[in-house]
Amino acid sequence: MKSQKSRPGEIFAPTDPELTARDANLIFIGRICSPWKQISDCPKNLVQARDRGIPARVELDPPWRQGLLGIERFSHIILLHWLHEAQRNLIVQSPSHAPEPSGVFSLRSPVRPNPISFAAVRVLSIDQKTGRIDIDAIDCLDETPLLDIKPYMASTDSIPDAAN
Repeated sequence: MKSQKSRPGEIFAPTDPELTARDANLIFIGRICSPWKQISDCPKNLVQARDRGIPARVELDPPWRQGLLGIERFSHIILLHWLHEAQRNLIVQSPSHAPEPSGVFSLRSPVRPNPISFAAVRVLSIDQKTGRIDIDAIDCLDETPLLDIKPYMASTDSIPDAAN
């Protein structure tokens, strides 16, 4: 068990995920609520989702809501989520938008060994008490399990000379 030293103002969760989870000790901290009920309904990416103009929301489970303290300072957040309906056994794919097959690690496809996805989204509103975060758009299924939330920091997350 890891040491639980605390700094002033810190609050520990009522349970330790490391002691209650299996494998990588991941837990779901909430869910993403979207208008997309079937995989075929989902936009292929956040650009398409934003083009549809339909906002979405994040619902954080009660034990994790205090973790939102200070998040209101950020205009955008990064959501890490588990694509629970994704196929996991395809290592090379032939996407319809590409002329030739590509390995899973060179694609943004949800089909991957560990279907972890991320989305950098605009925050529309936050209610820490209820754990609700309204966001501009999302490209995943309704009730997608949420793994983590991180603030988007343009000073460290933006890479102006990135190429694809």
